[in-house]
Order: sequence, then C-alpha cells, then structure tokens
Amino acid sequence: MAQPEYLRIAADLRRRISSGEYAAGATIPTLKVLTEAYGVSEITIRNALKLLVGEGLVETRARAGTIVRAQPPVHRMPADRYRSTPGTRSTPYTRDQGIGWAEYRLDKRFERVDADAELATLFDCGPGEQLLARHFVFYDNDQPTQMSTSYVRWSDVADTPVADPINEPWPGGTRAQLATLGIRVTRILESFTAGMPTELEAATLRIGAGIPVLRYTRRHIADSGRIVEVAHPIVRRGDTTVVDFAIDLDE
Repeated sequence: MAQPEYLRIAADLRRRISSGEYAAGATIPTLKVLTEAYGVSEITIRNALKLLVGEGLVETRARAGTIVRAQPPVHRMPADRYRSTPGTRSTPYTRDQGIGWAEYRLDKRFERVDADAELATLFDCGPGEQLLARHFVFYDNDQPTQMSTSYVRWSDVADTPVADPINEPWPGGTRAQLATLGIRVTRILESFTAGMPTELEAATLRIGAGIPVLRYTRRHIADSGRIVEVAHPIVRRGDTTVVDFAIDLDE
C-alpha cells in the first residue's frame, strides 16, 4: 500500500530539520512554495505540517508562518541520583537537570486523600488510609520539564513541616524530609512505562501531542521495610530523557 502523501512530505521535512537544513528559528517555506515543490494540494501540506506541530518540531505563529522549534537538551537520570550530596542545596531533580538552586522552581498543591485500591496496593496498606497528596510541576529556568504526584502517609506527616507546602522545595528532596521525621529510607524502587501524553500532560509540560512521555512510579522504603512514600506517576518528556542503570555483577 502506497504511503499517504502527507506522511511522505512530513518525513522529508523532518529529515531537513534534523539535518540542519531548516535550523532552529528558521521559517519553513510558505504553503504556496511547498505545494508547488511537492506537487500536491494545500490541504496535504497542512496535514503534513500539523503532524510536525504535534511532534513539537515546528510551531505556527500569526503573521510569521511555520517556525522550526529549538529542541531541548537531553537529560540523563543517573543510577545514583538519589544519593545525598552533603553541604549542597540540591535534590535528585536539580542533579538530573544539572541546574543550581536559583534556577529551580516548583509549583505545588497539597490535599488530603483516601488511598484507592491502586494506591493501597502500592503502599501495601488498606484502602481508605489517609494520605497527603502533593502535586508538583518542576521547572528548569521557567521551562516545565517534570510533573508528579507524591503521596506520603498522613499519620507520618500530620502537623509537621513536611505537610506544609510553604517549605517546598525542600533541599535534599523526599529522603531528607522523611529523615527529619526519624524515618530512614534505605531503598527506592522505580518502574517505568512510556506512552503518548494526556491532554493535561502535554499542556503542563508544553509539548506537542505527538511527543511521547516517560511515566514512572517511585517508592521510598524505610529500613523497617515499610513503604513511606509513593510518587505515582512522575512524568517527563520521553524523547529527551535517558535513564542510566548500573548493574554490579559478582565475578
């Protein structure tokens, strides 16, 4: 079966963008020029450009045409990102991004919720246990790059500074917060999936609907074996995130 014309044209324009022929900030030729160059109708060109807009490669601006977007840098998530760095104001997020504390901003909203069946399974607790849900959007120099909802047990944090959003962002992150409550985290579990963004995720992270996202669930486990925090999900754009794993094997 022959490939639809708009897909062929989108692939060619995508190749020209990736090769640098159309660099970041450059204007894609007008509809008239493209229809003549490819010998197709205007609607076919519009469909091709719509696909590239969804992928986040280009954007349309009034009276400016279609502009090639600058691509964000790739960020690596190292295997040891949860290890603390004494004497520094940082969190696993700032270390992932390679930014300083002044470049970091956090939107936050806290609410008390009851654990549903899914959260009860993740916490290994009974449905209905009260949790503190902490909704976060993480910014790197005013660019949102990560969103998450982090849950902690209300019985652990009630009437403590951890339950007050005014104290966020907290240097050292969740592990440091829990340490102030006498909870020693000795293990962290993460599980990853990938998919296309929801409408909310695309709008919050300011990405095109065609850009995949990486979603993962994280669990902080205390030295007693009790699960003390669940972040579900953490969401990042998938095309610029690299997750590193280190696996030490005995000889």
